[in-house]
Amino acid sequence: MKGYKAPSFQDRAAASSQAKEKALAKMKAAPQPDEAELAQRAARRIEREAQAEAKAAKARQAREDKQRLADEKRAEAKAEEARLAEAAAPPPQRSEAELKAARDARYAARKSRK
Repeated sequence: MKGYKAPSFQDRAAASSQAKEKALAKMKAAPQPDEAELAQRAARRIEREAQAEAKAAKARQAREDKQRLADEKRAEAKAEEARLAEAAAPPPQRSEAELKAARDARYAARKSRK
């Protein structure tokens, strides 16, 4: 009984060459699509690309709307914060003349009631 004999480089190269030729022959024997089939494929590809573009545009619009709403909310929050800060601020200091005029008005109102 003979033992296992490892194939030589020439044997492996020949086997590889034969496998390549066999694969090439198989590819050449495969039926080629006709013009109608190629046109259908092109039309389907164009349709898929148009659908993908529409989907991307819709997603882009949704992102822009979301960003716009966030910006509006941020602006409203700033305005509300400014309004609250203004309301919480102490009243402006009135001048001596304004205080005297208010006091005189109260005095005159009191006199007119008697």
